Amino acid sequence: MPKPRELQPLPVPPGTGALEVLPALRRALDGEGPALLPVAADAPGQAQHLIGPLNPGEDAEHDPTALVIATSGSTGTPKGVLLPAGSLRASAEATHRRLGGPGEWLLAMPAHHVAGIQVLVRALIAGTTPRAVDTADGFRPDNFAAAARELPASDRPRYTALVPTQLSRLLNDGGEGLDALRGFDAVLLGGAATPPALLARARDSGVRVTTTYGMSETSGGCVYDGVPLDITEVDVDGEPGPIRLAGPMLARGYRNQPDAAAFAGGWFRTGDLGRFADGRLEVLGRADDMIITGGEKVAPLPVERVLAEQPGVHEVCVLGVPDPEWGQAVVAAVVADPAARPDEEALRAAVRERLGAVATPKRIALVDELPLRGPGKPDRRALAEQLTC
Repeated sequence: MPKPRELQPLPVPPGTGALEVLPALRRALDGEGPALLPVAADAPGQAQHLIGPLNPGEDAEHDPTALVIATSGSTGTPKGVLLPAGSLRASAEATHRRLGGPGEWLLAMPAHHVAGIQVLVRALIAGTTPRAVDTADGFRPDNFAAAARELPASDRPRYTALVPTQLSRLLNDGGEGLDALRGFDAVLLGGAATPPALLARARDSGVRVTTTYGMSETSGGCVYDGVPLDITEVDVDGEPGPIRLAGPMLARGYRNQPDAAAFAGGWFRTGDLGRFADGRLEVLGRADDMIITGGEKVAPLPVERVLAEQPGVHEVCVLGVPDPEWGQAVVAAVVADPAARPDEEALRAAVRERLGAVATPKRIALVDELPLRGPGKPDRRALAEQLTC
């Protein structure tokens, strides 16, 4: 019996330093050497419980496990998502087919998360050399523009991937950062729900934005602008109902969880709720984020979309907090423009008019920033603790 392959950490530096992992990543995609667990270089002990020999069923000689991605751990200890080389390749190739062919890629987000490392994977699959944004001082539009100028001049398409916060910063700053963004043939946008107003503003500004839906378990985005990639099957059981995904981009399963129910029957049960509208998948948020208030169900995402459209609102997260009368009360945490703070009653009125009284927040908390887990994703657990103190 052959010796089990090892899972070893792959420390990923931030910013331009992330490009240092390309040789190791190439070997992993080719099935050479150990499987790799990308971790932030400044937190090398992250997900240490996942390190060690791969178990039976976690690897395959014909399609070796290349990467294990540690999930962001919203429900406790991070899980390790087992991604075979074949799944990563299938995802990258399907992305190129949808966008217009293999191209030049600019990395603008942390590469120890699936959205970031897939930028590097796509470049390797395309046979191109990616560039990366200098993030030593955080994400800055001038550094984005400088990195974009470093992309090779060729007839290949130019691509990048952002989270909504980065897109908003580039739009607000204008100037050379926005000019550079307009030069990309596609800007993948994911990591968190995109407010419709932000999306419309980007497209009105000449930015070719493509929204993505996916997760570590699907090798990143697998539904673009609501339409599945040509390798992706989508099933929604109900209207709305739980979303299931299938296709060659799926992970092998979870590390140390051989019988994980989420992967039963060749489908991945995402834990999200959705529906099809005009032939496109509309994601309504996590099933476990659903708020039960006074016996009625309220999905946070539609409330967030209404609030995000209001003047003076920069970011918003809606959640349920314990309430002695309602069971859960709908509460909105809002990051507001300091120079034009929105009127709280006007915000509530906007929700009431569009979604009804049940969905109207009982409380609106103005906060300086939203706690995050992963690139651009609000940490609802931390925020709930903050708002119930």
